[in-house]
Amino acid sequence: MSSTHQAGPDTIRSVRASGDQVVVGHDPRPTGDGVQVNVVSSGICGSDIKLVEMAFLGNVVLGHEFAGRLNDGTPVAVEPVAPDGTCDECARGNYHRCRAGMATNIGIGIDGGMRDQTMVPERSLFELPTGLSVSDACLVEPTAVALHGLRLGGVRAGQRVGVIGGGVIGLMAAAGAKALGAEVGLAARHPAQIAAAEALGIGPCSGEYDVMVESAGSDSAVDDCVNMAGPGGTVVILGTHMDRLSVPGVPALLKELNVVSSIMYNRYEGGSDFGDAINLHANDPVLARTVITHRFPLEKAVEAFKVAADRKSGALKVVLEP
Repeated sequence: MSSTHQAGPDTIRSVRASGDQVVVGHDPRPTGDGVQVNVVSSGICGSDIKLVEMAFLGNVVLGHEFAGRLNDGTPVAVEPVAPDGTCDECARGNYHRCRAGMATNIGIGIDGGMRDQTMVPERSLFELPTGLSVSDACLVEPTAVALHGLRLGGVRAGQRVGVIGGGVIGLMAAAGAKALGAEVGLAARHPAQIAAAEALGIGPCSGEYDVMVESAGSDSAVDDCVNMAGPGGTVVILGTHMDRLSVPGVPALLKELNVVSSIMYNRYEGGSDFGDAINLHANDPVLARTVITHRFPLEKAVEAFKVAADRKSGALKVVLEP
């Protein structure tokens, strides 16, 4: 990973994927269609790290977890999706499943928010309430991922919900289920993750659960979910499985488990996953204080990615601040 530090008056700083490296450089100020967002916070996602390592992204500006201010000062979180709006899935309201695929994802197929300023579609803007700091609002995106999965899994008050995996999405799934009135347990591997769960009032998993949430992206986590789900229960797949997704056949069949895959977020009648995520954080500022463990200036992005990739560092959410 490398960085450059030359700039001119008409340029902005940016963090790009270049092959399997992260490069800090400078680009012309963005112009064109959309609304300009002056970025305040941009989170490093585990998928950013994986996709860079795989040299999957090409020369794109990274960052799909970000928030900032409009030119008039309005604080916003950005839903990083720019669907084509022409396919059958978009017509049904499932724009997160747009047939154009990842090419419509800001920070993956389109230049994202790890830079001083960026342009996004107006539909992507969600204004922040006074209870949520724009410096913390980069957490809205991963939280929306978690809440979308809970919604698809039918989580409701009175249920027992278990979460396997203590990364930010797993922690936000646990916090979201708790806010819905469920009894929640979480199993995590790393001490910082376990400590964060305890700080949020969430203990370890034990016994049977109505809904199990897999957020680790591993076969062993899926196995644990199937084993801990009760008969007729639901397993929600939130983790990113880069190769195959393996489900233990006989145990899942004998219990008649409902296995639900979940990706990203969208809108539903009367609300949206992004709006729900904003409300969760606005109502509970402890969430951000618990999971944001490191903040770096934008020019230190190379170091920030190294910290985010090293679970032994105690990192949960690493945030870049332009």
